[in-house]
Amino acid sequence: MVTSPPDLIYLVGMAAVAVNAASAVLETEDKRMDLVGAVIVGLATSLGGGTLRDVLLGRPVFWLTDVAYLVCGLITVAATFVLARRVRMPVGAFVVPDAVGLALFTVVGCGIAMQAGVHWLGASLLGVITGVFGGVLRDVLVNEMPLVMRPGTLYATAAWCGALTMLAANAAGLGEATGAAAGGIVVLLLRLAAIRYRLRLPTFRSLG
Repeated sequence: MVTSPPDLIYLVGMAAVAVNAASAVLETEDKRMDLVGAVIVGLATSLGGGTLRDVLLGRPVFWLTDVAYLVCGLITVAATFVLARRVRMPVGAFVVPDAVGLALFTVVGCGIAMQAGVHWLGASLLGVITGVFGGVLRDVLVNEMPLVMRPGTLYATAAWCGALTMLAANAAGLGEATGAAAGGIVVLLLRLAAIRYRLRLPTFRSLG
């Protein structure tokens, strides 16, 4: 029997799990966690955003219905943990993989919401939730202020701009692959530019 190839959202989702799991382990390097701690943080980071998205959509949780996601996360955590113990990683090594993971998960979350028939505004916000929530769990577990809450990081902002770009591309009839690529590139470029050039949004400050 001939099986159909995995669709784009599935493949991007698997890549997102792997990248986020790796970035989580890299961030825990200075926390002196053992392998069990790294697994907990890595899985929370790589599966958390998608889990919340599925709960909000009322659909089966993705890694419970397809264990390949869970296996992918576990293998990536273990491999990154071993590599980080043998190779000296530069300070902040997790930042670029984290930006890539943000881009991939934003695209996946937005795409799944679109397939579920969610209004475009809700779909864009589900893309943001899928992109940022795993990172929130990671930072809470390692006792850091979540990146999304730090002033001037353009974290959720980058994700939302990318999700809106993806929706606009699809509305223009450019196709799923083109829309996903455009949205992901916008997220990645905005996030990396914010890191490199210290781009920031205005912060709340009372004049009283």
